[in-house]
Amino acid sequence: MILGEMRWLLLFTIACSAAVAEEAPLFFREDWTETPPSLPATDADLANSELSLARHGPGGSLLKKSFHDFIPNDPHYIWSGLCRGNWALTLQHKASNVDLTNGKIRWRAKQSGFRMLRVVVKTSDGKWLVSDAADDASDDWRVRELTLDGIGWRELSIDAVTEGRVVETPDLSSVERVGFTDLMAGGRSRACSRLDWIEVYGAAVPR
Repeated sequence: MILGEMRWLLLFTIACSAAVAEEAPLFFREDWTETPPSLPATDADLANSELSLARHGPGGSLLKKSFHDFIPNDPHYIWSGLCRGNWALTLQHKASNVDLTNGKIRWRAKQSGFRMLRVVVKTSDGKWLVSDAADDASDDWRVRELTLDGIGWRELSIDAVTEGRVVETPDLSSVERVGFTDLMAGGRSRACSRLDWIEVYGAAVPR
């Protein structure tokens, strides 16, 4: 009986060790600079100097880096409330792509109305994708983690920021850009998306 329990414990320890070993490392994190609001958000609003920022879609030019000094503990965040059309914001590491095959995205966000924040990626072969997994509305800021293995994806028209057909088995082994969208125009504070910070987990891939 004791030998059986020891064998089970050994197997459990090996399995846990393998799971830890396979966990994707942090590739980058972005928090936004603690500076006055900026419209539109630009590279100057990036706290991580290893990244560059791009805004997409008919509403992208009105994506704002927002902050309210009269609200206690208000973070500096990206806000979509003024966007007059669909929008997306993406980030690119200046030196490397990222393998998101077993990767994940963590962020702290707050959506209002019907807004649901989704992951956007651009692969090294030029394909744009948007996730079916999404972060829905909440009354307060909330941290969410989206494991990318096994979620669904659709093609993304990046100029219009609208979804297309389902992509069954996308190749995420070399991703150039990672970002987010709610696939909707802004509706001020009552219908918008807000993102405080984002973390991308995956192995760096030489570009």
